[in-house]
Order: sequence, then C-alpha cells, then structure tokens
Amino acid sequence: MAKVALGRKLPTFSVPTTAGTFRPGDALGSKLVVYFYPRDNTPGCTREGEAFRDLHAQFRRAGVVILGVSTDSLASHGKFKAKMKFPFELGSDEDHRLAELFGTWTEKNMYGRKLMGIERSTFLVDAAGVLRQEWRKVKVDGHAEAVLAAARAL
Repeated sequence: MAKVALGRKLPTFSVPTTAGTFRPGDALGSKLVVYFYPRDNTPGCTREGEAFRDLHAQFRRAGVVILGVSTDSLASHGKFKAKMKFPFELGSDEDHRLAELFGTWTEKNMYGRKLMGIERSTFLVDAAGVLRQEWRKVKVDGHAEAVLAAARAL
C-alpha cells in the first residue's frame, strides 16, 4: 500500500475507533484532522488531546472531523476518552499499520535505548480526501491552534 503524500488522496484504510470502524470515506465532504500520539494518559498526550477538545467547537464550525490515533487498545482509549471528555473518536492502531502508512512509526531513543514508537504527528485532509498539510515531531504548545488556522484556510 502506498504511503500518504502531500497533494494526494488518502489511500483506503480502516481503523477501529471508540465509535466503530473509521474509513477516510466516512469524512468525505468534511475536512479531517488525524493526529498520532504515543500513549493514552501520558502528560504530553493528555495536553494535546485537551487542546483539540477545547477547540473542538471551533473545529466543527470549520467543518473538521478529528481522529486521534495511538497503538493503545480500544479499552484504554475508551477510558482515556471518558476521563478527558474528548468529543472526538480515538483510533486503536495496535499493529501500527496505520502509523506505518502515515510514516509516524519511527525509531525513538528513550534513555539511551532505541525502540520503535509513534512520532507525534498531525495530518490535515481536505473535504475531497486529499492530504493538504502535515506536522511532524509536533510540540504540543500552540499546535492545535495552528492546525485550526490551517483548516480554516482550506
């Protein structure tokens, strides 16, 4: 399967979410933000989710669907979503197939040990399903606001 690329339509994929299976076609006619984060209930991932949650009404007014994705289980996602009151769905990519498709499954260095994991990244897709912008190696502070501004500009 071809990896995602700027200016190209997203390839077909499916991912189990806290509300059932998600496919890119489910968001056609709306803009789509897919954000990849390393782990539920960790400080940075919680802050990132909170930022998207706090701006969710503005994203909706801009015609944007948000999907958060990590390799955690659906059970973990369900608890995280409920605890944080996220109004958007979380996708479970336990086999990291989706992260590989988006190029976010990368080698990381944790305390001198090399291991594979998700690189915090966000992707903005237009209403026709074409990838228009990507953010890699995301720093949480101000990120959701930057994504919202880009979505409004589409």
